[in-house]
Amino acid sequence: MPNLNKLLQLIESLSGWNSLLGEVKQSSNKTIVCLNSARPYIIAALFENLQKPVLLVTAQPENAKKLQEQISSWYNEKQIFLFPELDILPYERLTPDATTEIDRINVLSALNEYSENTGRVRPPLVVSSAAALMSRTIACHDFKASQMTIKLAINIEPFKLLKNFQNMGYRLENTVAVPGTMSHRGGIIDIYPPTAENPVRLEFFGDTIDSIRTFDTATQRSIDKIKEIKIGPAAELLLPHLMNKQALEDILNGINVTECNTDVKEQFQRDKEAFMAGQTIHDAQFYSPLFNQGRILDYLPSYALIIFDEPANIEQAAVELDTEAAELRSEKQDRSELPRNFPTPYFNWDELEPALKNNQSLSLAAWGIEGGLDFLTAQNYAGKIPVFISKVIELMGQQKRIVIVSHQANRLSELFETEDIVVAPVEEVTQIPQPGTMVLVQGSLTEGWVISGETYLFTDAEIFGFVKQRRLVKKQPTTRHKVSMDFVAEDYVVHVEHGIGKFVGTTMLNTAGSDKEYLMLQYAGNDILYVPNDQIDRVSRYVGAGDRTPVLSKLGTQDWVRIRQKAKEAAELLAHDLLLLYAAREVVPGYAFHPDTVWQQELEAAFPYVETPDQLQAQQDVKQDMEKAKPMDRLVCG
Repeated sequence: MPNLNKLLQLIESLSGWNSLLGEVKQSSNKTIVCLNSARPYIIAALFENLQKPVLLVTAQPENAKKLQEQISSWYNEKQIFLFPELDILPYERLTPDATTEIDRINVLSALNEYSENTGRVRPPLVVSSAAALMSRTIACHDFKASQMTIKLAINIEPFKLLKNFQNMGYRLENTVAVPGTMSHRGGIIDIYPPTAENPVRLEFFGDTIDSIRTFDTATQRSIDKIKEIKIGPAAELLLPHLMNKQALEDILNGINVTECNTDVKEQFQRDKEAFMAGQTIHDAQFYSPLFNQGRILDYLPSYALIIFDEPANIEQAAVELDTEAAELRSEKQDRSELPRNFPTPYFNWDELEPALKNNQSLSLAAWGIEGGLDFLTAQNYAGKIPVFISKVIELMGQQKRIVIVSHQANRLSELFETEDIVVAPVEEVTQIPQPGTMVLVQGSLTEGWVISGETYLFTDAEIFGFVKQRRLVKKQPTTRHKVSMDFVAEDYVVHVEHGIGKFVGTTMLNTAGSDKEYLMLQYAGNDILYVPNDQIDRVSRYVGAGDRTPVLSKLGTQDWVRIRQKAKEAAELLAHDLLLLYAAREVVPGYAFHPDTVWQQELEAAFPYVETPDQLQAQQDVKQDMEKAKPMDRLVCG
């Protein structure tokens, strides 16, 4: 990504800039006409001059991503955050993508960190779509209360610490590879806070923390010794684990399921029992509206600036999302699948508008008022490279300042060299180019512009007529498992939460204002389940015993839950028996079991059929243990 921060100084020569800056600093609410292509540049310049938190709101999620990427080219990308919308529909019993939740936590952490350390940390600039702005999140005071500071030499029981981390949303894994996970072995606890660049290893001597080190996930080698680490939450739904039992029970009892069907009533009862027992359920996000009453607006200080990118479009997008969600709610209630008094998982525009007016704001509009900043659209050459080069040479002769940002910077450098103009591509602009000179930057911007007729910015959009789309790649580790779709149409598949279905293809759907690819899975009754392609890891090929055709699961029932529970209980029983077996082998040499005895029966009970690759592997592992055993049907002494 190019670093164009130095060029922000050029805006000081722009007519109307100082006036705008003065009005914004005086806490006035203002609207300006602004060229679309210049908005990332203007927002970055405002952010640099104001040095206070900024929330930029735009209508559609795709535009929010583009704005965050473009602003990051003009300013330090570590201070520019995207607050993403949840990737699940309202009232759906699905688990949101882990990366999305971590990104949201990072935004809340950055805003909270600034509010607690104003003047000592740099303020963040957060870009949000209308959908993300409307979403509920953990209340600000609960977020603050859930944080922990781990210091060297403090006394705490390792298992108590693990329980605290679990209550903060950390998932226990064999090894720590991604943010939001933890692991435990012996006197060592590894944890990866979402806000940290690297995970942290806590080494215990008894119940005392003897060492705190950061380490590399790939090599597992230590990087630095540190004296303390602040660990914040790794999930937005925390209250069920933090609040007292009576308050939790009161909230859960407040759900009126009398009009729901039997399956839904049973599901609510099971989930209630799990919550009360302190357990984590896989679709806990469904219950978020019962506990999360916070908004991202609550994390902003009173002096923060809110920038609206086309306010009318934002309000329209919010109203449309509210309408779509209300239709989903009505459909589910008509099918007796949702309690009538279940709260909404978002705030509507009428609820947000008063809070939005509490902060200083700036609205960016394309037209509608007199005046505006003096930006003009750059001329488009649509791939006519000789004409473009001739024009650049002409402009330089007129003492104009030229900035070119292109993926083809090296090729353009060669073409200019044939015209006796030597310009080497750079990735960072270290000084403002003088009038009559040119700087050639390797990178990408969506569009160019002209400032006051003196500075010309050209991108691939103007030079070639198109821009190669790319996404900002975050520097964070990922799991080593590569997910791929290894099934074709008519293949039977298993969704971890919905059971056996048939894969019928893929399709593009528009959700929250952006197009996204979905897998289409057919279930009993010709019901179709749409699975986002970034959740493909929840779908696996069906592996059955024999040649029998599997029975498709029925959506909206608890059949698959019962099957999973039965398999879990049988597997636990088998695991218990195997532990006894392995323990007996250690103390009674020469004993084994006959394949026709109780052990074989337990195997068949645990795996009456094989539905997933994990079950198949487990069955094969147990069979191998049986085959190694000696053909005896009772314990003997050697």
